[in-house]
Amino acid sequence: MTDEAAPPESLPAEAAVPVKKSAQPHNPLHGLTLEVIVTALADYYGWESLGQQVPVRCFTVDPSVGSSLKFLRKTPWARDKVESLYLFMLRDQKREQKLVRERSRPPG
Repeated sequence: MTDEAAPPESLPAEAAVPVKKSAQPHNPLHGLTLEVIVTALADYYGWESLGQQVPVRCFTVDPSVGSSLKFLRKTPWARDKVESLYLFMLRDQKREQKLVRERSRPPG
């Protein structure tokens, strides 16, 4: 007897079909965790401003990413507000970048 392993069985036909890389290529939230979203918002706005824009205790009283995640995972309406604010933040950042590029161009 030899120690050679038996050849692997071939995969079923449906397993050989390539899977699309991204099922939601135009969704800016696709692939992001809630932790990434909350952290980005806290870094961009700060906890105080974030608490003013989304008035929930997890942002206003002893705020932390952990307490925010716990609350937002249980509260769909608050999570929706946070995700909407994140999308607004992305648009705002793009506007800021565009302004910086326009200002850095030499007069033509």
